[in-house]
Amino acid sequence: MATIRDIAEQAGVSPATVSRVLNYDAELSVGQETKQRIFEIAESLNYTKHKNKKREQMTLRLVQWYDDEEELADLYYLAIRLGIEKQAEALNIRLLKESLNQLSETIVSGTIALGKFDPRQIRRLEKLEGKLLFVDSNQSNFHHDAVVVDFDQGVELVIDQFIKEQHQEIAILSGIEYTKESNYQIADPRLQAFKERLTRLKLYQEEYHLEGDFTVDGGFRAMQTFLESAEKRPTALFAASDALAIGAIRAIKESGLKIPEDISVIGFNDVSVAKYVSPALSTIRVYTEWMGELAVTTLVDLIKEPAPISKRIVIGTELVLRESTLTKTTD
Repeated sequence: MATIRDIAEQAGVSPATVSRVLNYDAELSVGQETKQRIFEIAESLNYTKHKNKKREQMTLRLVQWYDDEEELADLYYLAIRLGIEKQAEALNIRLLKESLNQLSETIVSGTIALGKFDPRQIRRLEKLEGKLLFVDSNQSNFHHDAVVVDFDQGVELVIDQFIKEQHQEIAILSGIEYTKESNYQIADPRLQAFKERLTRLKLYQEEYHLEGDFTVDGGFRAMQTFLESAEKRPTALFAASDALAIGAIRAIKESGLKIPEDISVIGFNDVSVAKYVSPALSTIRVYTEWMGELAVTTLVDLIKEPAPISKRIVIGTELVLRESTLTKTTD
């Protein structure tokens, strides 16, 4: 595992600055560019370097729904993007990065659409030249290929762990997000899976459902508000993203409660900062960088050998236990 000192050396800042950035210290005054450099270095140090292979160059388009600032608020899409960029470089592919509102008429062999898109946006993407692949958005209803995460499996792992630790009072902090133009609310699939499993176990309690934006601040505000007004509190919390979990941890600590003695916390995604926060975050690991790499190789394969029908590739997850839960392992 890369250390904070390793990141500091590459970023050209002090280890203390790196630590405060990775812990989302709200009182730290540092520029957006420096923050982005630190987060990208933290992510990239986890990657395996690839050697470029000389071959005929292909051009692919990458369309993202997140801007740079939103990427830093929740590093999930940053990690996938870096995986896409590294695999494109390894395969000698020219990657044309564009926003949905500024699509060019450049001829490309295919397009990777990273993020969440509403029907109107999908129709716009369908007009582009070449093959279309969605990443982290299941568009099988629109007959498009997609690479997605197995959220159901990840939630099962979380609940199994909490049950193993004999928790009965289990809460969820689900995420709220909207598509960009139509402001269409996107349902959090983790919430549905959580409700269904705990209902079967006769453990689901609606008062233990919290929700907030997929950001550290969103998690902090949701948890702070809950702890200030709740008549009883859970002993375990599942957060739908690491950003939400990190914010919730801050609120729990500020309320005087201890983690994991009073509340165990498990996040989702295992972004680079999860291991650096205090306490280190137990989480569901999504192989985001590999997901980005797989998106590139899948699109190239579809371009070379078109399939007769759309396909959906579902990426599995695994549980990583650190200091925020009663059970700890090393990773």
